[in-house]
Amino acid sequence: WIAAPAAPRRVWPRRTADGAVPEKGRCTMETTGVRSTAEVLGEAAKVLAAAGCDTPRTDAETIVADVLGLDPSEMSDAERRTVPKAAARLIEERIDRRRKREPVEYITGHCRFRSLDLVVDRRVLVPQPEFGPLVEAALPLPQAARVHDVGTGSGAIALAIKGERGDLVVSGSDISPAAITVARANAASLDLDVEFSVARGLPPGDYALVIANLPFQDEAGLTLDLAPEFTDYQPHVAVFAGPDGLEVIRAVLREIPTGTRIATSSAPSQAAVVRALLADSEELPGGTAQIAFTVGLVA
Repeated sequence: WIAAPAAPRRVWPRRTADGAVPEKGRCTMETTGVRSTAEVLGEAAKVLAAAGCDTPRTDAETIVADVLGLDPSEMSDAERRTVPKAAARLIEERIDRRRKREPVEYITGHCRFRSLDLVVDRRVLVPQPEFGPLVEAALPLPQAARVHDVGTGSGAIALAIKGERGDLVVSGSDISPAAITVARANAASLDLDVEFSVARGLPPGDYALVIANLPFQDEAGLTLDLAPEFTDYQPHVAVFAGPDGLEVIRAVLREIPTGTRIATSSAPSQAAVVRALLADSEELPGGTAQIAFTVGLVA
């Protein structure tokens, strides 16, 4: 299973006001003639707003900045800059992908999670900042404690823990070999000593804490109203978890030794069931209207 923890974006992006998925025709951005960055940004933002994207201006700035080799924070200073025709064509192509609701992070190939800049693509779920409480659950652990991240995906949570608590012994695993390839690449690029392995469930070991950020959407799509960014593009195995959305967490808990301390996530509507699966369980702070965090002992 692939973890869903980073970019400053909403966890569940909204659809259009009437709940519909926008029509997927052609992008109609103007790419002929000499145009300024401000003009390109304005038109791109209008295209994305019409498509129902939740943060059209931010998305446009991120995509345009990436094509121009700029940081998004530099865009205001670059608005009078002329956009080369080749760059304008590439921007149009990428805005068209976003208009069809492909996540911005897949389009640019990277995202932010806490202090980390991570490589992401369609092999892994896009890390989300709202899952930061799972990182924070590990920060109070004693010196040199062992932490394992089950369903690590891009490695975001495991790498963030190691980055913020370098003394901890951190590892991560995932059922997907492709996801582990991404996680290892991120560890190497960030120079963080985290061992990643392909495994179903929890690899053998004595862990002070297990992080289990697993899929919790039911197959019928009733637990959460997920937007096309999730249902159309991200790995199915990282999003859906059986009839009630708890099939994966139940399976993982069955394989973990009794007494192991675990921190996990779910929808708020599932939180009471998750707490009942654990001993001495409690809600972790930092939950939202879409996500609840639970910590306890495997019963």
